Amino acid sequence: MTPQRVTLITLGVADLECAKIFYAKLGWQPAQMQEGVVFYQMNGAVLGLFGRAELARDQGRPGADLGTGAMTLAQNFPTEAEVDDAYNLALKAGATGLKPPEKVFWGGYSGYFADPDGHVWELAMNPFWPLAEDGSLTLPAEQG
Repeated sequence: MTPQRVTLITLGVADLECAKIFYAKLGWQPAQMQEGVVFYQMNGAVLGLFGRAELARDQGRPGADLGTGAMTLAQNFPTEAEVDDAYNLALKAGATGLKPPEKVFWGGYSGYFADPDGHVWELAMNPFWPLAEDGSLTLPAEQG
């Protein structure tokens, strides 16, 4: 396990369409879009834009007012066991558990914790996004 990496940065936004327009003006092109979320491929990592209310629900805290600047830092792993190990290590290090790892609606496995400053991290295993040997993430090309 390589503990010092970030594979997916998710920013909570008030209006997804306005956010997509803003990033398009910066030259960013979506790599994948799903209902309520858009993903941008970065150099070895991915940036996601997600509605703030939907993001709060996904974190296990429905109704939370995430405000501006809301984001989730994510670290992906190749197995559910590694997600569990990383979650338990975070709790032992002083993190606050928000949502224990569990199978999730999109077909993967994930959980959330907050660091001592309240920054939210997601630990996930996504069977649709294979990781490179070094733990880096590159989105697969969309088929269709």
